[in-house]
Amino acid sequence: MASRSPQPPPSTLADTVLARLTTVYAAAADPERAAATEAYLRGVVPCLGIPTPRRRELSRTVLEGTARPGEADATAIALRCWELPEREYHYFAVDYLRRYVKRLSSGFLPVARHLVRTHSWWDTVDALAAHVVGGLVAADRALAREMDRWIDDPDLWTARTALLHQLRFKADTDTERLFGYCLRQSGHPDFFIRKAIGWCLREYAKTDPEAVALFVAEHRAELSPLSVREALKNL
Repeated sequence: MASRSPQPPPSTLADTVLARLTTVYAAAADPERAAATEAYLRGVVPCLGIPTPRRRELSRTVLEGTARPGEADATAIALRCWELPEREYHYFAVDYLRRYVKRLSSGFLPVARHLVRTHSWWDTVDALAAHVVGGLVAADRALAREMDRWIDDPDLWTARTALLHQLRFKADTDTERLFGYCLRQSGHPDFFIRKAIGWCLREYAKTDPEAVALFVAEHRAELSPLSVREALKNL
C-alpha cells in the first residue's frame, strides 16, 4: 500500500508567507519567459517565468519582517509551496529549507523524501539532496541507515538523492557508503543516476583524489563511461 503524502501542519507563519508569496510572484510572471523555461525543464512543471536573481529579490520582500521558523512552520511552507503548480514556488521552498536546515530535526526526512519524489527533476532534487537531506544526515548520522534504503529505491530520484547527499561532506564523507552506493547503482541505465555517480566521485576527489582514482581504476569495467568520465574530470 502506498504511503500517504505528508500534510502541511497548521502554521500562522506559513499563512503569512504563502499569502505574500503567491501575490508577489504572480505579479512578476512573464509568460514568454515561462514558455522558454518550461521547454528547458522538458515540461515537467509549469513556470511563472521569473529569472533567479529577480525571484530571490522578491523572496526577500516576501520574508521581510517574518520570524525564524520552527520545524512545523518550515514543513508547512515547503509542503504548501509544493502543492502549487509553478516551479518558482518550489524553488522558494528549497531556498527556505536550505536557509533553515539547522532548525529541522531528523523527523523532517519523510517530508524531504516527499519533496524529492514529487514534481521531480534535477533542478530541485539536487539542491534537496546536497543541502537538505545532506544537512539532516550530517546532523544525525543514524539517518545514514535510511540512505541505505534510498539507494536501492526504484524511484531514480530517491536513489540519486542517496548518491548525492554527501556532496558537501568533504573529509567527513563516509567513503564506504560513497563507493558502495556507486557500485550498487553502477549498472543503472538512466543518465541521471550515471551522472550522479560521476558527480559524487568527482566532488570527493577534491578531498581525496588518490582514493577516487584507485576506486575508478579497480571498478572501471563496472562503471559506465559517463560515470568514469565525470569522476576523473579534474584528476
